[in-house]
Amino acid sequence: MRIKPGFELRTICGQHIVVSKGIENIDFNRIISLNDSAVSIWKAVEGTDFTPADMAAVLRKEYEVDEATALADANELAEAWKKAGLCE
Repeated sequence: MRIKPGFELRTICGQHIVVSKGIENIDFNRIISLNDSAVSIWKAVEGTDFTPADMAAVLRKEYEVDEATALADANELAEAWKKAGLCE
């Protein structure tokens, strides 16, 4: 997986929001907001090819979470990012 070009993470009024830089990515019907753990993952994998296992490794490094829970959460987040069109 890889975060698609044209998306970037910004903090607006204390909220972590993914915004589009290109007109082809704009969908005004939804705003993509990330919590702190998703932000940690985004920053760690941005600009790289990654797998849910890589995402889980970030969770394990940043938080006290067991491997199975981290991988389950990473798989769920990866699917959400794909469904939102953030990854290719």
